[in-house]
Amino acid sequence: MPNKSNLILNNAIVDDEWTLVTMPVVEEAVKKQAGKVVLFKLTGEATHNAEQIASTVIPSSGKILVPLSVWLARKEELAPRHANGELGIWLDTHELVEDLASAIDDINSLPLIAVHVERFADGRIFSIGNLLRTRYHYNNDLRAFGDVLRDQLFFLKRCGFNSYLIRADRSAEDALASLQDFSQPYQGAVDINQPVWRRVNRQIAPQ
Repeated sequence: MPNKSNLILNNAIVDDEWTLVTMPVVEEAVKKQAGKVVLFKLTGEATHNAEQIASTVIPSSGKILVPLSVWLARKEELAPRHANGELGIWLDTHELVEDLASAIDDINSLPLIAVHVERFADGRIFSIGNLLRTRYHYNNDLRAFGDVLRDQLFFLKRCGFNSYLIRADRSAEDALASLQDFSQPYQGAVDINQPVWRRVNRQIAPQ
């Protein structure tokens, strides 16, 4: 029996056509500040070394979703996959969108960009989605994956995401329903740029 998909794309549960490429795991030093463990990496912090990047195994065929640092270091090797529309790029929330945008001539030549959430409490994913859609005018599939929970999907959609890979221990059906949690968002955002008072004509009944 095939595994049930946990990928939501454009308001439907679909099979995932992309192979996620990950780097070899290395032991990370525990960082502390004022005696407390620091859970989140600093924005712009370099967290992958040259050995990890060089030893990352990339499938020889099919659609691949590769880490940003691997693509930046191995662009020439991956150029044919990029040209064939078989290359997507994913980044962690602490990585800089600017590094991706400045290293590619046409960001819309990428059919998929994904943002990995290590911990659901990391709100930087919302800013990243907004930047990709508004500042860099990315128009293709924008995916959130990792520690992605039901309660965040509606707000991720508002920031420009249209694809969500739900945690394996959670229900994709339940998460899909959450996209309809609110009938009329009040504020303007990426998905609907006008606030509700500009979208809805409320006529006052005569006294």
